[in-house]
Amino acid sequence: MVKLTPDLIEQAVQHTNAIRDRELDLRGYKVSVIENLGATLDQFDTIDFSDNEIRKIDGFPLLKRLKNLLFNNNRVCRFAESLEQCLPNLQELVLTNNNLQELGDLEPMASLKSLRYLSLMRNPVANKKHYRLYVINKLPQVRVLDFQRVKMKERQEAERLFKGKRGSLYAKDIGKKSKTFTPGAGLPGEKKAGPTPADVEAIKTAIANASTLEEVARLKAMLQAGQIPGREKQPTPVPAAAENSNSNHLQPEAKALHDDMETD
Repeated sequence: MVKLTPDLIEQAVQHTNAIRDRELDLRGYKVSVIENLGATLDQFDTIDFSDNEIRKIDGFPLLKRLKNLLFNNNRVCRFAESLEQCLPNLQELVLTNNNLQELGDLEPMASLKSLRYLSLMRNPVANKKHYRLYVINKLPQVRVLDFQRVKMKERQEAERLFKGKRGSLYAKDIGKKSKTFTPGAGLPGEKKAGPTPADVEAIKTAIANASTLEEVARLKAMLQAGQIPGREKQPTPVPAAAENSNSNHLQPEAKALHDDMETD
């Protein structure tokens, strides 16, 4: 992946486009992260990020002049919160052919009060039931959605669908966000299950039947690893001589392990 450096931004094509806006062309660099845009010195009306590998719309400094953002053919699946603080005058956001999945993922755009033109075509979210009405209701400031002007009839239909307590509950139900995965973390809602009563009884029995210090140490290691006695291969029997030599030290070790179980 290419890093979006100040040097790359400075060397990128800059021009006055057909509607006489100053545009920065960052298409096709395969950048994955938006960064270092302070190097633009807020001198552009439009920035074109099409044909890159961007996943998240974030990393913007305060850009008061910026009005148009193009993200065609990226991998966008989520937005940063409080985008309005960085892009207070953003009017057009084109996200055609990205990876936005759920209606709830669009919620951060509601804070962009100047947003008038929005394209979410060829995103999975655009196939959701009531997608267009949901967006019209959630982003009433948008006038053109997917290159089609929002009609008054559609606004009225969206209001009927989502008004009142029942409508709010329905909007909440269909407006779920995509689940994100953090490496090293459990799955959302995942709870660690404790030992069952049968497991506890098996552990106590194994402790009571331990006849050598080695067996007590092995049980302790198993319990710390989350294993239950009786579900592993039996160890090689300890010679009788070793068993007799350790018998005087066994009772306090087993008692301590049993006490740990009672405490848990």
